[in-house]
Amino acid sequence: MIGQRLKLARAAAGLSLRELEEKIGNRVTAQAIGKYERNESMPSSGVLMALASALDVSVDYLVGDHDMALEGIEFRKKKITGKREEAQVEAQVLHLLERYLMVEEALNLASVEWDKPREAPYPVRQGLSEADRAAESLRDHWGLGVDPIPNLVELLEEHGIKVLSIDLTNIDGLTAQVRRVRKGSVPVIVVNGKDWGERQRFTLAHELGHMIMDVGDGVDPEKAAHRFAGAFLMPADALWSEIGKNRTSIGGDELFALKKLFGVSVQAITYRCKDLGIFSEPLFRRLFQEFNRLGWRSPPYEEPYALKGEKPTRFRRLTFRALAEGAVSEPKAAELLGLSVRELNQMMEVQPPQLPEAVNGA
Repeated sequence: MIGQRLKLARAAAGLSLRELEEKIGNRVTAQAIGKYERNESMPSSGVLMALASALDVSVDYLVGDHDMALEGIEFRKKKITGKREEAQVEAQVLHLLERYLMVEEALNLASVEWDKPREAPYPVRQGLSEADRAAESLRDHWGLGVDPIPNLVELLEEHGIKVLSIDLTNIDGLTAQVRRVRKGSVPVIVVNGKDWGERQRFTLAHELGHMIMDVGDGVDPEKAAHRFAGAFLMPADALWSEIGKNRTSIGGDELFALKKLFGVSVQAITYRCKDLGIFSEPLFRRLFQEFNRLGWRSPPYEEPYALKGEKPTRFRRLTFRALAEGAVSEPKAAELLGLSVRELNQMMEVQPPQLPEAVNGA
């Protein structure tokens, strides 16, 4: 039965039943499509192909392996505006994650197990400083020491968290526990593909904080997640080593050098230094007055020297591996990657390196 996948694909496309009826040339009514989604009837082969084309999915996807169906997803809904957008984002996440898990199964790979510390979720009850301890504990569990994290996406995926990048409008990111039929749950963090690197990294760390902490009623969960993100990306010992424990002034060159080192915005650095007592309250206020004057505190909040975003690459690598090993066909690999078969073949070609042109007289 195609009901769940048809409804998911329609939500991902942002179409109402009536709009989908129009997009397939009124071959069947909106009421009939609703019956397909409720598994009360099945479309003819011609209608099925029209639906797949209109929703930009394959017929195989609509009628495929329903053991891979996903049962549910939990969003931080206050970050999403509008029921329609909520359904669209949910559908996109489920659709992308299903493809990811499909490739892992084609390769007979078990999903990397979520490396969640036994002590987690860490309690944050008395104040925000407990979020620092949660970040330190997770770093210890993952053996990170106090060094800056060069690639946060790869780190999270190595420890069993699926990371998806989706172009979003009204949200920066979200976390989810996606439950699979008879196969347990998969933790997911989604970041906005439109954001620049330092904003994506802070979002990833922020959402990781939500996953790893148990915040009490007397503590603001968003402030706790922000505090966790700062501590996870900028450990106290590392900052003290770089700039000392007490500063009454700091220049732009030094701030931007720290930005490059830790992969965070200068505003995040300034907040972290205030939290650690490195920056006095007057210095903190002066810096943020300057950030405001420069326009960095207003949408889109972009600073100079924006960092390149970290793109999730594991799914793409696994898909090419599955194709090379014959675990999936060319059309299936192209569908999974959102490419044409021709584009896929071009990417599979091994090109020799370009040799420099001969220099006259050589």
